[in-house]
Amino acid sequence: MATFQVPYVPPNPDSWGPPAHDDANPNAPKSKFHLLPYAPFGRSDRIGRAADFTGSTSWGGRPQYKDRRRYGEDQGKNEGFQYRVDAGEESTFQLVDTTRAAPKRFVAPARRRQQQNRLRQLNARRNQPNNDREMSRYNQPQRTRRRNNWGGRGGGHRSWQSRVDRQASVAVKADWSLVEEFDLGKLVKLRADVPKEEDLLWCGFLDQYNDVFDKVSTKTATALKRSETKEFYPVTTMDDPVIEKLAIENTGNVFATDAILAHLMASPRSVYPWDIVVQKLPNGTLFFDKRDTSQFDYLTVNETANSPPVKNDDDANDINNPDRLSLEATMINQNFSQQILKSAKTRKNFSLPNPFFDEEDADGMEPASVAFRYRKFLLPDDIQLVVRTELHGMVKKRTPQTQYMTAFALNEFDHSVASGSINWRAKIDSQRGAVLATELKNNSCKLAKWTAQSLLAGADQMKIGFVSRVNPKNSYEHVILATQFHRPNDFATHIALNQMNMWGIIKMWVDLMKKCDEGKYVIMREPNRAIVKLYKVPVGTFEDDDDDEEEEEEEEEEEEE
Repeated sequence: MATFQVPYVPPNPDSWGPPAHDDANPNAPKSKFHLLPYAPFGRSDRIGRAADFTGSTSWGGRPQYKDRRRYGEDQGKNEGFQYRVDAGEESTFQLVDTTRAAPKRFVAPARRRQQQNRLRQLNARRNQPNNDREMSRYNQPQRTRRRNNWGGRGGGHRSWQSRVDRQASVAVKADWSLVEEFDLGKLVKLRADVPKEEDLLWCGFLDQYNDVFDKVSTKTATALKRSETKEFYPVTTMDDPVIEKLAIENTGNVFATDAILAHLMASPRSVYPWDIVVQKLPNGTLFFDKRDTSQFDYLTVNETANSPPVKNDDDANDINNPDRLSLEATMINQNFSQQILKSAKTRKNFSLPNPFFDEEDADGMEPASVAFRYRKFLLPDDIQLVVRTELHGMVKKRTPQTQYMTAFALNEFDHSVASGSINWRAKIDSQRGAVLATELKNNSCKLAKWTAQSLLAGADQMKIGFVSRVNPKNSYEHVILATQFHRPNDFATHIALNQMNMWGIIKMWVDLMKKCDEGKYVIMREPNRAIVKLYKVPVGTFEDDDDDEEEEEEEEEEEEE
């Protein structure tokens, strides 16, 4: 007969239920979970590895953080399940290295000395306190240095290393007040009908275009000559005596030059910072002007390229610095516009002379072949825009009617340094369209401004020249490799320049300024963001700079005397 054995029941005088531990009876049975650590459990958890001899090492030069997180070793979970090795046993344990030792390579003494010198140079470069850029480069991890050298994954051109923090074209003062702020990308959506134009006055003279330059090629390249006796007049709107006379006669209520309007029309394509001054008189008349000390009239080079030219901090006189390239491009453009014209025998004089030329102060100089064509554009809402435009020459083809032209020059400085450029001498004769397409990508804003100026002036033809350095290391000698005529309307379509958008931008600024109070305002583009801002500034702003320049010029003249 089977007997029933009563199981051991530990006493618990303090509360109901069995006690947690029965220390009074050493013969009490142990729980099946005795000394077993508690850990949260999930079916997706990986408790650990059976054996891991690489837990504290790395593979391929990179720690295995991913695997450590994967198995929960870095989260502090399941610590009780981790294998622990006795300290005494650990001290006597050694892994046997079975890899073959690399044979020692014989290095010639001369080669060894070169390596040692190279190491000394690198160590000296690291220890230089003033060379912060090189120090930071060599102190970076190897992966970061490799990404910096190759432009990141995929070899992208727009890496963070190529970003340049530009300075504003004019410093914002504390007494300036922000009126409005616009995103340049949104200006592309503006539209307005192309207005009707009316000629008011013609001033200056024009020379006839020389057809010989139509046959220029790389094999018959023509040296670019300096027009040392020609005088150019980039006069501001407020300093123009003809515009002053037209304003007094109430010919219009908005006055500007073609360069300023073209800059506003092409502003969505701009990359470099710029600023334009606007003055509103008590009667509501607007003058779009520029600062006398600004770099407004200097041409940019490769402004819209993937990697625009960057200033060389180590060599301020580098001929490929942006400032030096801008001055070089401006001089090339002026010299080209005069060299492609015939002599004064074919000159056509207009009713009024050049308003900025003074024979008493000529000193052997003569005005350049430029005709100032003052035109009036009628926009909606009673906007009468008077503009001073420029023409550079006249073309006489088989048609009896004389055609007026503008002339501009693209320049090549060093195709091996310029980002995204091609060798003109190898491509311009056979693939001129490819050269022009590359320049359209690298100088989109400049070409758009030239086209807008030609449209404002009513030019029938637009002459574009391709000028290159004789030697990439010499920025003073150039040759004309090719020239090409374009009709401004067709060229605007070719470069995706919408005329309705151009006038929509102008009308937007005029409408905005009509709502503002009288005074002086500054339109400026942010240096590192595609944002344009409108500031209201004190009336005397920028006048001190002009007075200082005049005093410096007077002092120089007194010293020469």
